[in-house]
Amino acid sequence: MKLWILIISTIILSFISLFIGAIDISISDLFDWNSDETHIFLISRVPRLLAIILAGAGMSIAGLIMQALSRNKFVSPTTAGTLDAAKLGILISMLFITNVTYTQQIIFSFAFALVGTFIFMQILDRIKFKDAIFVPLIGIMYGNILSSITTFFAYEADLIQNISAWLMGSFTLIISGRYELLYISIPAIILAYLFANKFTVAGMGEEFAKNLGLSYKVVLNIGLFLVAIISTTVVLTVGVIPFLGLIVPNIVSIYLGDNLRKIIPHTMLLGVVFLLICDIIGRVIIHPYEIPVNVTVAVIGSAIFLIMLLRGRAYAK
Repeated sequence: MKLWILIISTIILSFISLFIGAIDISISDLFDWNSDETHIFLISRVPRLLAIILAGAGMSIAGLIMQALSRNKFVSPTTAGTLDAAKLGILISMLFITNVTYTQQIIFSFAFALVGTFIFMQILDRIKFKDAIFVPLIGIMYGNILSSITTFFAYEADLIQNISAWLMGSFTLIISGRYELLYISIPAIILAYLFANKFTVAGMGEEFAKNLGLSYKVVLNIGLFLVAIISTTVVLTVGVIPFLGLIVPNIVSIYLGDNLRKIIPHTMLLGVVFLLICDIIGRVIIHPYEIPVNVTVAVIGSAIFLIMLLRGRAYAK
């Protein structure tokens, strides 16, 4: 998997994404700075593209970190309850704070995502049977429990429509001024790259890490902090995007191995390429209408996830 191929693919798909939509925009329209097409391009198309890039790169890196720290290739924010915990945090803020502000929702979502991910990691430490397939199934059940709690209290408080509509993974409503929170994922990705070697060592086990003089708990907490930050920004801005943090790191590691410092750039770009493809498919399949990106990602991602499960079962035998 060549890095330059991913870079070229990202550029081509980004260009296509900028010129697909309900309103036709051509390059010549952009020469008129005061035209409606230019206004739409700058207010809607460019922010949408930036949101796709940041969300795709961020969720892929979050999945990569979780897989390294949990030592399981089938773990991600989707299959570890991280996104479900973030949703629960948003609901709690809406229930207990009158006229809740956006900042308060960020704080609650981040706190719940961090705690939810930490609880999942503690569950992994306590189970004896750590089959490659068994672990993500526990994570999915754990996430479903959190999701059920969120749905129950949202239904009781007549907030079910608000939660469902707001957290549906879609870039439809992304415009200038409504995606900037995703920029927080940039320093998180940079930190992930700087700590990549430590995450790789920590992924070899606590005893091994301690023998090399690495503070395992500190590295683990830093990793969980970065995952929570990225997951929170994506959930609050775009909604829930399933499978992205699961399948992309696996595809990259198949070709390039498990050295995080080496594969982080490839993981970022492949995540962006995958999300751009899914978004473009959703925008053209019933044009001029649009299918939410979480639907196209779920359809393609679930098929790939099923293949991974079958592959893991074959290796287990």
